[in-house]
Amino acid sequence: MRAGRQGTRGQWGELAVSSKDTSSKAGAGRELLRTGEAAKAAGVSRQTLQYYLMVGLIEPSQRTTGGHQLFGTDAIKRIKLIKQLNDSGYTLRDIRDIFLEGK
Repeated sequence: MRAGRQGTRGQWGELAVSSKDTSSKAGAGRELLRTGEAAKAAGVSRQTLQYYLMVGLIEPSQRTTGGHQLFGTDAIKRIKLIKQLNDSGYTLRDIRDIFLEGK
């Protein structure tokens, strides 16, 4: 499944989602990126983004019917903020606590 094949079916029947796909949940007109694309856009590695997901620092904006995680612009901004805070000396636990206090 390649970006740009919006609305086509993949090898296993799941709906292929291009990086330009939009959703009402993510907000009309916003790009939705898969994990690797989102990591690149945020300036982190794919493994770093997966770790942020695992420890609860970030959640995908949406999932495809095939289970692929998609990230919108707000999620990308949050990933960048997490990276900036971590680079500034905050531990990921501190960052998570800060985010939890804000809810």
